[in-house]
Amino acid sequence: MRVPAAKWLAIAPPYLWLLLFFGLPFLIVLKISFAEPAMSVPPYTPLFARQPDGSLAFAASANTYATLFGDGLYARAFLNSARIAALATLVALLIGYPMAYGIARARESWRPGLMLLVMLPFWTSFLIRVYAWIGILKPNGLINNALIALGYTGEPLPLLHNDFAVVLGIVYSYLPFMVLPIYAALARQDIRLLEAAADLGATPWVAFWRVTAPLSLAGVAAGCLLVFIPAVGEFVVPDLLGGADALMIGKVLWAEFFANRDWPMASAAAVLLVAALVAPMMALQRAEREDLGEAP
Repeated sequence: MRVPAAKWLAIAPPYLWLLLFFGLPFLIVLKISFAEPAMSVPPYTPLFARQPDGSLAFAASANTYATLFGDGLYARAFLNSARIAALATLVALLIGYPMAYGIARARESWRPGLMLLVMLPFWTSFLIRVYAWIGILKPNGLINNALIALGYTGEPLPLLHNDFAVVLGIVYSYLPFMVLPIYAALARQDIRLLEAAADLGATPWVAFWRVTAPLSLAGVAAGCLLVFIPAVGEFVVPDLLGGADALMIGKVLWAEFFANRDWPMASAAAVLLVAALVAPMMALQRAEREDLGEAP
C-alpha cells in the first residue's frame, strides 16, 4: 500500500527532529565512549588512528566500559539515582493524582484556571525555583525559624543537604508532569460509567477503584515515566539541595566531563543511562497505544 505524500510530509518533521537532535548527538557520544582520554583538544583519542604507512586503523577501546562496570562508584551512583527518582516519582504520584482528580471533577469553567495554577511555576526560571528552596530549608531558613518560634524544636532541623531535600526538590520541579497526563486521562472518562456503577450498588469508593482508577492507568504510567526519566539524570537539584555527599549519576557525569575531563568515561556512563531508560520509554509507548485502543 502506497503512503500518500501528504502523510509523509506530516510525519517527516518529528522524525527529522529526533534524528538531528537525539540520534546524531547520541551517535557522537557513543563514538566518544569507545575512545581513550588524552591531554589534547578534544580530550580523547580519535576513533581512527593513522598508521606510519599512512593507512587508517580502527582504534576503538572498551576500557571505559570495563572501568565503568568494575568501579563500584558508578554502580552506587546509578542505584542511588534510581532509588531517589523512584521515591520522588511515588511522592509525586501521591500528590499529583488527587490534584488531577480534583481538577478533572471541578466545574468546567474552573478547569483552565486550576491548570494555570499547576503550570504557573514554569513561568519562573528552574534554577531560581531550586535556589528558593535553599532559603526555605537552610538552618536559619523559613521553616526552621518558624518551628523554633512556635516552640516545636529548640534547634534547626537538618532539612538541607540530604536525600529529603533532593526528593522534595525533584517532586516540586516535576509535579506538573505528573498532573497533566493523569488529568488528561481523567477528563476524557465518561462520567456515565460512574453513574452506572452507582445504579448497580457500588459505593463512590468502590466505583473509584473499579472504574476510575483502571481507566486512568495509562495517564498514571505516562506521568510516572515523565517524572522518573528526567529525575534519574537530574543534576541541578542534587547539586544545590543535596550538597557534596549527594551521589547521583547526573553529578558524576558533570564531574567526569568538566572536573576530570574524562569525556570517554562520561560518555560511556551517559550511554548506559540512555540504554537503561529505553525500557521505560517503550513501556510508555505501549501504555499510550493501549490507551488509544490499538493492538500492543
